[in-house]
Amino acid sequence: QVRLVESGGGLVQAGGSLRLSCTASGRTFTGYAMAWFRQAPGKEREVVAAISWSASRTYLTDSVKGRFTISRDNTKNTVYLQKNSLKAEDTAVYYCAAGITPAQSMGTMKPQYWGQGTQVTVSS
Repeated sequence: QVRLVESGGGLVQAGGSLRLSCTASGRTFTGYAMAWFRQAPGKEREVVAAISWSASRTYLTDSVKGRFTISRDNTKNTVYLQKNSLKAEDTAVYYCAAGITPAQSMGTMKPQYWGQGTQVTVSS
């Protein structure tokens, strides 16, 4: 059974930082890109950040560039999202995802696997 388990969400003040983690299990994820999506109330789910299997390429949506960093540790089957300078508009449920996708298409990836989501609330 494939599982993606997120952790690290919570309540933080605007300007603060959080680090989300996602650990994958249940299969070999060799070759899989990993990503973080988010969904705010009343909005569609969007890809926030993605990273290729080798970590040689990353994708960040424009609104988080310069503030968020995605990384991964394949020895631990774990992907991280470091979030700095958080804003109220970053409030959302954040989902970890995994999928086979060309590195140049990570911004529009359609994951094969999803985590259950973790709530991030930024108070202004």
